[in-house]
Amino acid sequence: MKSILGFLKERRAEIHLFAGFVFIFTLVLYLYGISISLMTYPVLLCFTIGTIYTAAAFIKTQKHNNTLKQITDAEQAHAWQMPEALCGTEKELLRIIDLLIKDAETKEELLNKKYRDTEERYTLWAHQIKTPIATMKLNLQNEDSDFSRKLSYELGRIEQYTEMALAIIRLDSPSKDYVFRELEVDDVVKEAVKKFSSEFILKKIKLDYTPANFKTISDEKWLVFVLEQILSNALKYTKTGSVQIYAVPNKKLCIKDSGIGISPEDLPRIFEKGYTGYNGRADKKASGLGLYLCRKICDELGINLEVSSEIGKGTLIIMDMQQYKLQAE
Repeated sequence: MKSILGFLKERRAEIHLFAGFVFIFTLVLYLYGISISLMTYPVLLCFTIGTIYTAAAFIKTQKHNNTLKQITDAEQAHAWQMPEALCGTEKELLRIIDLLIKDAETKEELLNKKYRDTEERYTLWAHQIKTPIATMKLNLQNEDSDFSRKLSYELGRIEQYTEMALAIIRLDSPSKDYVFRELEVDDVVKEAVKKFSSEFILKKIKLDYTPANFKTISDEKWLVFVLEQILSNALKYTKTGSVQIYAVPNKKLCIKDSGIGISPEDLPRIFEKGYTGYNGRADKKASGLGLYLCRKICDELGINLEVSSEIGKGTLIIMDMQQYKLQAE
């Protein structure tokens, strides 16, 4: 009913004009002495024709508006989806919209091309820089001194930051490179821990690892990356003590350190992009990207991250691998 009333309200000028013509027609007949009984038929005929015309116009307008609503709900318009114009003004508006859509598509294509070029350059740079890193690490394997261990540690950090730069580029890429398959969580944990073995030894941090003994469906490369970021933070902010890795029921992997902890006011914001918090500002080297990337990747993998911490007592990160979101899909 509201749509009919709205349509009549929009067409009130045309309705008033039509009623005026009928009135003039009736008045002329009356002035010529035509009896009212004879005028009834042509007046009713005019109103019948007017009603049919109005009903047809209403149906056409409704179909037109429904098509526009579907395009609006889809949140993405294409020129070929636009309905036929109902009047000259609308035709001009649709032509302008068509031009705007084409302009937006051209700009989007240019931006995508620019992004692809940037991604290719950074990817090439990352692969090139990995070669000298690997060479230096290989040469340092023949050395066994505090100095060589420190160099190995710093090289490991450089390699990690390189991987982080690549992750930022790849995560924002329109095409994802996820490869999901069933994984033994312990194999993934061991691969991540292996990368920090020299750092555990150098900083005299104990690794307390209890096998998880469960499987999950995930992307191995990205899952290893997340674990590496979490372990990196645990080692960075743990001066003495240990890092524990263990599992609890319902496919939850826990990484707990005995480090400096996270202040309560920082805890709700640790996954924000670029947020370093009090610890990061004190460290002066934190980028605020590690945990942000972890959350973003885990969202893609269907893993929930839970964090609890206490100043001076350490931080506990729980990776819930039940993957509720993926199961629902």
